[in-house]
Amino acid sequence: MFTQEEWVRYGDELRRPLHIAEDLPKSDRVFVVGAGLSGLTIAYRIASKRPDISVVLLEKGRDYGGTIETWRQDEWLCDVAVNAARPHPAFWRLVEDLGLASTFLPSNPNASNRWISSGGKTTKLTPWSVLKKGPFKLLRGVRTGRKGKMSVAEVFPFPGVADAMTLGIVNDVSANVDADFLMPSITRFGASPPQKWSTIKRRMQRSYPLFAPEPGSTASFVGGMQTLVDRLVERLGQLDNVEVNFGVNVDSPHALAEAKGVPVSSVVWCAPLGRPPEHFTHLDVYAVGYTNADTVNVAAGYGTLIPDSTSPISGVLHESDVHASPRAPAGHRLFRLMAPHARKATEASVKASLKKVLCEAEPVLFEKIGERRIPCYPSGYMASLDVHQPAFTRAGWFYSGVSVTHVVAEAERIGARF
Repeated sequence: MFTQEEWVRYGDELRRPLHIAEDLPKSDRVFVVGAGLSGLTIAYRIASKRPDISVVLLEKGRDYGGTIETWRQDEWLCDVAVNAARPHPAFWRLVEDLGLASTFLPSNPNASNRWISSGGKTTKLTPWSVLKKGPFKLLRGVRTGRKGKMSVAEVFPFPGVADAMTLGIVNDVSANVDADFLMPSITRFGASPPQKWSTIKRRMQRSYPLFAPEPGSTASFVGGMQTLVDRLVERLGQLDNVEVNFGVNVDSPHALAEAKGVPVSSVVWCAPLGRPPEHFTHLDVYAVGYTNADTVNVAAGYGTLIPDSTSPISGVLHESDVHASPRAPAGHRLFRLMAPHARKATEASVKASLKKVLCEAEPVLFEKIGERRIPCYPSGYMASLDVHQPAFTRAGWFYSGVSVTHVVAEAERIGARF
């Protein structure tokens, strides 16, 4: 279905459905709905490649970025949601194309450790800690998962670890998350590469345009993920064929097409569509800071995931440990906490739980920095997506992916059709 070169370029993102209208590249006026990272990147890819096409970006709110937002207070800096990018050449290509290479740095290799905290006990998460729970049980689960339409809990039959994994990505327990959606390469969802995956992976690793990331590492921007959004906005502002309108509430792709007098194939939808409020998980995000002296017994690492539903916090990320650029004043450390509404979290309960999950000292910074809605992806979700001759184009993490890697690779694939 895809060539070897396409697999090297996009990797396992090719397993995810591309919901693109066949006639989209024939449009002389394209309407992109949603000015989050997906909409911005798609608009940039199309408009910069085809200056003869008018690209109109429509946003319901009053600002760019969507899920991407960076909070600042004095010398403290914290991303409210996405804070880094996992290795993928498509993301590195976007960074290079936007001239952001000097601000894009590998994560701290000394902060790669992850932990799981449950029932008052914290354990380090390693491949060995998973395998010793039962390698044959894991193998049976993975094989069963290749039948499709199963939850992560069914494919990965270790409840604590599986819940920690899904909480860290979509803030939902593993029984509620479609394995085909979260790990299509393991369940073998979608297309398969024309040769061994190890061969494709080696070629991918040689294709990174900026720097070859270490296995398991991430990379992030000086100044947070807002750096990427700001540069995309800047580049779009330099293109004569781009128009941006805020405060525009659009009911559906068909309604938009009718109102603008264009075929529905000219619409690229990057916003939620047909999702009632109950099809989202909701959480509050907190930035918490301590002095180095107060956290001397807190090991450097990536973070701790907390599947224990009695805790108001589902995860703690070590923001100032992970990033190569500063996230806290000298002599201090910054942590980001996720507090799901489903756990009845309050500011008081979150602050009280810090003494258990971090340290006994009082934080020098305790600030709620935002709220987030994350789409739900129940078992069978991916298999339910119909991409056979779609009338309009759909994209973004409200549809077939939930990472910045997916959003950026998908935008590049859409732009490549023009």
